Amino acid sequence: MLTDPIADMLTRIRNAGLARLESATLPHSKIKEHIAEILKQEGYIHDFKVEGTFPKLLTVTLRYDQARKSAVVGIRRKSRPGRREYVGYRDIPRVLNGMGISIVSTSRGLMTDTTARDQRMGGEILCEVW
Repeated sequence: MLTDPIADMLTRIRNAGLARLESATLPHSKIKEHIAEILKQEGYIHDFKVEGTFPKLLTVTLRYDQARKSAVVGIRRKSRPGRREYVGYRDIPRVLNGMGISIVSTSRGLMTDTTARDQRMGGEILCEVW
């Protein structure tokens, strides 16, 4: 049993990118699927799909450039089970001065930091990607 499944997802994506693998397969959950959806919209991964019936698996296809460098340069878990990090919309930090994104869990679902600021929604900062 995993204590922090989101951190496990981020670590698997980071390790697959460092190993230059085509895809990373991980256990499925709705929040992981929403995180993968945001990463796809922002261009950090190529695609993702849900496979199987029980247990479901989430397969994330990674994105690389011509030099075979991963689109995900860095990925870090901010809020953890032992130390949750909640912020108001004015206090959402910018990742690398706007070059990266934060994924924020709000009462309206998961969204990027810029969307949360635009909608004036604070919440829990799950992770940062650059």
